[in-house]
Amino acid sequence: MTSTPVTTAAPTAAADTAPAAAPAAGTADGTALHAPVTAWFDEHARDLPWRRPEAGAWGVMVSEFMLQQTPVSRVLPVYEQWLARWPRPADLAAEAPGEAVRAWGRLGYPRRALRLHAAASAIQERHGGDVPREHGQLLALPGVGEYTAAAVASFAYGQRHAVLDTNVRRVFARAVAGRQYPPNATTAAERKLARQLLPEDEKLAARWAAATMELGALLCTARTPECGRCPIAAQCAWRQAGSPAHDGPPRRTQAYAGTDRQVRGKLLAVLREAVSPVPQVALDAVWDEPVQRARALDGLVSDGLVEPLGGGRYRLPLT
Repeated sequence: MTSTPVTTAAPTAAADTAPAAAPAAGTADGTALHAPVTAWFDEHARDLPWRRPEAGAWGVMVSEFMLQQTPVSRVLPVYEQWLARWPRPADLAAEAPGEAVRAWGRLGYPRRALRLHAAASAIQERHGGDVPREHGQLLALPGVGEYTAAAVASFAYGQRHAVLDTNVRRVFARAVAGRQYPPNATTAAERKLARQLLPEDEKLAARWAAATMELGALLCTARTPECGRCPIAAQCAWRQAGSPAHDGPPRRTQAYAGTDRQVRGKLLAVLREAVSPVPQVALDAVWDEPVQRARALDGLVSDGLVEPLGGGRYRLPLT
């Protein structure tokens, strides 16, 4: 589980055939990697609440929505509060969508809160309040993409699926493809490689998915990999090649200060803290530049995160 994946441009046909995702000779079946990585995970895995048996499939799903583009340290307190308030999908579905946005706090990318609320409502309506086990049924839920469906099926139900987040992609890029970083966007070649590396045994495959994710989060990090502690350093194609520097497209960084994202966050903060509809003047006070402020507010309304009322007042959505 990871901080989900950073949103990037759609892959091109050229990217799908780029050598960055090509497996190194002799390691594409993953058999030399499975045992050391899963053994390391058994000893060093963090005790996270969504990994405990009592979390259940709903706890796993909530964590996967929250961890997208957000570090574990920020997710933990919100996750605990969320599950205490809404321990089942039906509990969340019974609330207004705006309450999900309010409880989301400052996790960022608040549309995830609306999507999680929509998924909870669909689970209640279609599956009697139980998170479905089948990958296809998970994928059909609102706001659930290929990654989240595979993660829930694997982590909650112990099924065999390739779970590709940013951390896993980086581990595979280094250990197998011999590259410092994976491509900016997930490619077809990476997905094929992930399937090749997946253990045949279902239980081992589920542990492998969690273990490779943890390895990328704790040791095989983007900026300062701890190769000396890595259980597969001796087999790592990148290390064997002399740890060559990244020679592909520039790595993308996400600015925040001064962006529409920052303005949206400030506007939402006012609405989250309000117990009644907020007048326009209260929103105007949080950002001086009127054009950008209006654009950010229009975007929030368009995304369904804010509901405009008569008389220039606004609130979090009720439906």
